[in-house]
Amino acid sequence: MYCQYCGKELADEAVVCPNCGCATDKFQAQKSNSGTGSAAKVFMIIGCVLSAFYLLIPLCWTIPMTVIYCKRLKQGVPVGTGFKICSLLFVSLIAGILMLCDDEK
Repeated sequence: MYCQYCGKELADEAVVCPNCGCATDKFQAQKSNSGTGSAAKVFMIIGCVLSAFYLLIPLCWTIPMTVIYCKRLKQGVPVGTGFKICSLLFVSLIAGILMLCDDEK
């Protein structure tokens, strides 16, 4: 296995390149299997469904926020604290708390 950034040969179990410090595909796979992230994603979807029952206006921000979070979780891209707090306030209290507790290191 070789690093996709610097080309240095890596051990098969490596999650970080010892030469450049970049994450390998194995690290991205481990990160995307986060149970907390998956639970937050489920609660964001539930928040979208519940907001559809009382007003259609909240769907203007709950659906895009849910889609953005799902894409970032799948790609392994970290989500900012501001986004997490907005999710807590506007989409789902439980999803926001789970996102804030999720370790993205």
